[in-house]
Amino acid sequence: MGTWAVDAFGNDYAQDWAEDLHETSNLDAVEDTLNTALDTPGELDAPFAAEALVAIEVLARLQGKGGPRTEDSASVDEWVDVRKPKAKPRADLADKAMRALDRILSADSELRQLWEESEHHAEWLASVEDLRARLK
Repeated sequence: MGTWAVDAFGNDYAQDWAEDLHETSNLDAVEDTLNTALDTPGELDAPFAAEALVAIEVLARLQGKGGPRTEDSASVDEWVDVRKPKAKPRADLADKAMRALDRILSADSELRQLWEESEHHAEWLASVEDLRARLK
């Protein structure tokens, strides 16, 4: 995985997912991604966790609680800007997002394990916790 930032958007998996999001007009992709993160048995693979973080960012941004708008987030920001006036995330999606965050931060998360091995673990963890706080 190419990674260049600790936020949800700073990796290849996130960018690919964000591009695919533009093929949808509703929150089905978000829900499917959260379901994958929650329903995958055993260890949660890093690609699924990285995609789930971007899906959770979509929910936060739709609620007006998005993180910084950057070049990396531009694709998602564009999608959200078009839908924000008329799309309000369902409560069950917020619940799934919180449970997905728990799974991403758990011992059986490959993404967490990869970040623990890096010198930027603390910054990544702070980024994920910031996302959790914005989602509430």
